[in-house]
Amino acid sequence: MKPNNFIFADLSTYTPKETMAFYESVFGWTYYEADGYYSAYKDEQEICGLYETPEKFKQMRMPHFWMSYIQVNNVTQTVEKARELGGIIEVVDKSTLGKVALIRDPQGSGFTVYEGDQLTHTRTLNEPGTLIWNELHVSNAAKVIPFYEGIFNWTFNDQGYGTYNIQNHQGEQVADLMEIPNNFKGKYEYWVCSFGVENLAKTQDKILNLGGSVVSDEGDRILMTDNSGEAFFYVREV
Repeated sequence: MKPNNFIFADLSTYTPKETMAFYESVFGWTYYEADGYYSAYKDEQEICGLYETPEKFKQMRMPHFWMSYIQVNNVTQTVEKARELGGIIEVVDKSTLGKVALIRDPQGSGFTVYEGDQLTHTRTLNEPGTLIWNELHVSNAAKVIPFYEGIFNWTFNDQGYGTYNIQNHQGEQVADLMEIPNNFKGKYEYWVCSFGVENLAKTQDKILNLGGSVVSDEGDRILMTDNSGEAFFYVREV
């Protein structure tokens, strides 16, 4: 696996059964449980994960959310660098799959870094029903670009109108950044997951019929919530 690239995503939800039923209907995923963690598959292909929000976070009323994972060579060094650059370290943990840390950038966007070779790299380029992209939405790009440059050695290329494409040290584009005023995006800063679909209009109708909602229709893609009304993601035709 290439370091400092996006590889995986999972979903924190208060209502696992209802949430899994939603995504099974929308994307055709099947979930399998192991030690309280649910892995979504499409046919034989692993797609993403899901878990029930821990009780302490429920008490804090933390919303349902999708989490982006980034492969790194060394979690400890990444955590140290993130802390030096103004990041907030929420969790550092180790399991049979490898070592992880949940980090928030200086404006509060959360992501997970992963060290190991047991977590499946599930992001694709253009396969329906899979994770196909990750994107950062912030109110002030200048406050976070040095942070990500410092911990991941990423390069941010200004495309104009508050949009940047993000390249790794090999010159490959790995993500995007969009600078969006709070009156449009809300008060939070966040990483967004995009999932590929075969038919955008049909997928939108299905999501709406299952209790989801439209946050923003951008023409070639739509930002939507699931049936929690909180966890949001893009769907894009591929």
